[in-house]
Amino acid sequence: MNIGYARVSTTDQNVDLQTDALISAGCYKMYTDTMSGAKEDRPGLAEIMSFIRKGDTLVVWRLDRLGRSLKHLIQLINELNEKGVYFKSVQESLDTSTPGGKLIFHVFGALAEFERDIIRERTMAGLASARARGRNGGRPKKLSAKQVEMAKRLMCDPNIPIAEVCETLGVSKSTLYRSVRP
Repeated sequence: MNIGYARVSTTDQNVDLQTDALISAGCYKMYTDTMSGAKEDRPGLAEIMSFIRKGDTLVVWRLDRLGRSLKHLIQLINELNEKGVYFKSVQESLDTSTPGGKLIFHVFGALAEFERDIIRERTMAGLASARARGRNGGRPKKLSAKQVEMAKRLMCDPNIPIAEVCETLGVSKSTLYRSVRP
C-alpha cells in the first residue's frame, strides 16, 4: 500500500499541492504535519512509522518534506528499510523499490558519511593547530601553578585546617584535592 506524508512549516501554508501529488502517486492513506521540519517530534510522521508495514511504500512529495537534514533523512530511510518498507519521492523520482532508486539512496548515504568524515577531519586539524599555537581547549584551571604550590605548602602545615586553605584560595575541597593531586 502507498502511504503518503505531507508537511508544511506554518499554518499559513496548506498541504493541498502535496496531497494532490500524493493522490496522483496512488496513496490510499495520508498523514500530515504542520510544523517546522527542524522539529524532532512530528506526530504525523511518528504515526506513520508505527502504522507502516512490510511491503508498504512511504511516499513524499519532495525529500525535504521528510528529513530535517541529509543525515536524518538517511536514518529514516534506513529505519524504513529495516521494516521492509520502500520509499518514494515524487519530485526527485526516487524509488527504493527499484535497483536504480536503491543505488541513488546508497550514493546519498555515502555522501553523508563523507561529509561527516570531512567535518571530523577539519575539527581535528583545527584543534591540532590551536594546540600548536599553545591554546588548549576546555575549561580554564581554577588554580594557577603558583596557587597550587601555595596550597601544597599550606596543606603541609597541620595547624591550618583544609577548610581555611579552601577559603583562602576561594575553591571547594574537591577542587583543592584535584589540583594538588600528583
